[in-house]
Amino acid sequence: MIYNLPMIKGIGYAIPSKIVTNADLTKIFDTSDEWIYSRTGIKERRLFASDSEAFELLGKTCKQALNNAEIKADDIDIIIAASSMPVQLMPNTSCMVQKLIETSRNIPAFDISVACSGLVYGLDIANSYIRSGLYKNILLVTMDNCSRYLDWTDRRTSILFGDGIGAMVISASDENDILSIDIKADGKVGDYISMPVQKGNCPFVDKAPTLQFLDMKGQDVYKFVANIIPSYITDDILNKNDIDVNDVDYLVLHQANQRIISTVQERLGYSDDKVITNIEKLGNTSASSILIALGEALKDGKIKTPSTAIICGFGAGMCWGGGVIRLRDGIFKDANIF
Repeated sequence: MIYNLPMIKGIGYAIPSKIVTNADLTKIFDTSDEWIYSRTGIKERRLFASDSEAFELLGKTCKQALNNAEIKADDIDIIIAASSMPVQLMPNTSCMVQKLIETSRNIPAFDISVACSGLVYGLDIANSYIRSGLYKNILLVTMDNCSRYLDWTDRRTSILFGDGIGAMVISASDENDILSIDIKADGKVGDYISMPVQKGNCPFVDKAPTLQFLDMKGQDVYKFVANIIPSYITDDILNKNDIDVNDVDYLVLHQANQRIISTVQERLGYSDDKVITNIEKLGNTSASSILIALGEALKDGKIKTPSTAIICGFGAGMCWGGGVIRLRDGIFKDANIF
């Protein structure tokens, strides 16, 4: 029997404790709940209260995914972390995961940086590793600490983002749970979302200080995503893999903007009960948004298993990616490990 097909065995997720409402934002700049909600679909977002909270939740999320997958930390062969806005640059997020899950093995661990497409890019890498026979059990982690990279005097960006964590275990099997997967990028429009590295502290080369804040050309980003993603899902994720749109049970998009989600929903002809959203309460949690949305929907019974779901992430780079995955019974059976 061949055991080199990817099975998604378990997932986990965590959201921070600190809630920032639209009303809170009105205290620091000129805006309103109606202005924010009508343009984004967001009313609240969650922020890590401290580094210690972030790492505590990171460890618990990964252990939750392992528990749901019914495997031990020492069974993991490699850790991949999608983290473009990490809590810290070094040690990297994946090595922090290695420490927090307390594995005794010196397994490889590395981070990828593709912003809000991180889950899908990581899943594509895991899919290739499993199919090649190189690794049997992979822990894929998504974690972004968006709040620390925002200019909190800039209404354009600070209303959009929240912090969050997700984790997924992918294992070698004789059954396939990644029914389609595709990743793409267009660096020619990479300046739509940018974040310079802080500079100004070197006496030999730096000329002027630069702060490390996320900058976004919001209208350009919206037009780019709205023009590309609907046809991308139908053509590259579904049609190229001979998957009928009516045979997929759920749509779980990156939670960037409610209007984008609604545009894709209309294109696919899906009813509201097939579309999973949590942007109203959590905002844009970057690479973690899809896994958090999946975890919450499974916990709350909005997603029934076994089933299938379209996933799609898009963001800085500009990078995007999507696929169709199978959601098995038991993938999120333990929601109370915290």
